[in-house]
Amino acid sequence: MPDRMILRDRTAVVTGAASGIGRAVAISLARRGCHLALADINEAQLSETAKLAASHGQSLRITCYALDVTDRKAVASFPFALLAAHGRVDILVNNAGVALGGTFDQVREVDFDWLFEINFWGVVRMTRAFLPHLRASDDACIVNLSSLYGLIAPPGQTAYSASKFAVRGFSNSLRYELKGSNIGVTVVHPGGVATAIARNARIPKGTMSAEEEQRRRAAAEQFLTMPPELAGETIVKGIERRKARILVGTDAKIISFLERLAPVSCWKILTRFRPSI
Repeated sequence: MPDRMILRDRTAVVTGAASGIGRAVAISLARRGCHLALADINEAQLSETAKLAASHGQSLRITCYALDVTDRKAVASFPFALLAAHGRVDILVNNAGVALGGTFDQVREVDFDWLFEINFWGVVRMTRAFLPHLRASDDACIVNLSSLYGLIAPPGQTAYSASKFAVRGFSNSLRYELKGSNIGVTVVHPGGVATAIARNARIPKGTMSAEEEQRRRAAAEQFLTMPPELAGETIVKGIERRKARILVGTDAKIISFLERLAPVSCWKILTRFRPSI
C-alpha cells in the first residue's frame, strides 16, 4: 500500500456535514476529487454544503442524506442507500457531535445519555454499519472526531470529555484490531475551531441565570479562533498521510505534549497560565 492515500475518485461519507468542521472536511475532500455522501439532520444547510463542494468539480458525485445518528434503523440502512447511489465507499468521517456544559451534579441523566447517543454511540453505530462495506475497498479509512477534551478533562465538561475520551479509546483499539487489513483508523483532536458548538451547547436548566449562561458561552467562544476551513484542510491532509492521530491547532499540540509530560498536574499548569479557562 502506498505511503499516501489517493483521494481522487474515492467515495467518502461525512456526518455532521451541514456546517463547521464537517462542511470544511467535505469541501477539502471535494477539492481533491473525492465523491461525497453528506449526512446531517439539518437538510437546508446540508444542501448548501453540497453546492459549495460541487463547485470544485462537475464530475463529482455528491449526495445528501437527512440522517440522525441516534436512529439505529436509519444508520443500519444508510450504507445500502449510499451504495445504490455511489457503488462503493472508501472513507467514513464520523464528525457529528454536540456539546453539553455543566458539572456532573448539574447534568441530568437524560442529557448525559443524549450527548453519548450522538458523540459516542453515533460513531459506534456508523462504524458497525459501514465496516463490512469498507472491507470491500482496496484502500479505506475510518476517521473519528474526538476533541481537545479527549486529551484533557476540565471541570464542567464531565459528559463531553467522557464521550470524547470514549471516541479516542474506541478508535485506538479498533486501529489495532484492523492492523494488517485494508482499513486505517484515524482519531482527530481539534482544538479551538470557530464553529457554533459552544453557542449551541445544551446547558442544564435552572442551574444559572440567563446572564451567566450568556457569559459562559461567550467565554467559551473566545477560545474558538481557528477557521473551520483550516481545520478541514489539516484533517484531510492527515487522512492523505495515513496519520493515526491528527492534532488540529497549536493549542491541541501544546496540550497534547503537556498532558503526556504532566498527566496529573496538567490542568493545574494550564490554569496557572490561563486563569480564565
